[in-house]
Parts: sequence; structure tokens; C-alpha cells
Amino acid sequence: MPPRGVKKGTKLPREYEHIKDSEREQGRSETRAKEIAARTVNEERARKGQASSSSRLSRTDMSSSRRGGLRSDTNRAKRRTKEQLYNEARSLGIEGRSGMSKAQLQRAVDRRK
Repeated sequence: MPPRGVKKGTKLPREYEHIKDSEREQGRSETRAKEIAARTVNEERARKGQASSSSRLSRTDMSSSRRGGLRSDTNRAKRRTKEQLYNEARSLGIEGRSGMSKAQLQRAVDRRK
């Protein structure tokens, strides 16, 4: 169920369900998936001026869809998350990866390539 204030028949309820399903596929709990989906939809509502209250950052920051697109499955070194680096290190067979910081994972993965 989308957050309160989202009108039926608009894109936002579909977007909410899509995000929630995507988060579940990534292994997040149902509760956490709902929270992430609601926050994302509410941020979009704030950006469009549809929310009754919103933070300055919600109105001025880059959109969540753009931000996610920058981080999703890219090979650019600066844009990879620690989780993405960890998974890449695992596929490359790098030892000691569980105790590494993001910077250490970055260096190890770049050296191996």
C-alpha cells in the first residue's frame, strides 16, 4: 500500500510497488522494502510540490532515480558502493575481503583487473 497522500491512478503507486518488489528481490525484509519505497515516493512528491511538508534537500538534491542510475552496475570506480566492490572482490577470489574498508576493496579489485 503506497504512502498516504498518493492518489490512485497516478504513476506513484506503481512506482512504489516496483521499488518495493525490487528491494525484496535484493534480499531486504518486507518492512525495510516498504520503508525504502515510501521514502523514495515521498521524496518525488516533495520535489514536485505535492507533499504538505518537505526538507530543502528533498527539493534541491538530484532525483533518486538519477542517483540510483549513477550507482547501478557501473564500472566507474568512484560510483561503486562497498557492497558492489565486495561482490566483485568475491567473484575475483580476493582473500581477506570481509575485513577490508571500501578504499581497500577498491584498491584490491583495481589491482586484480
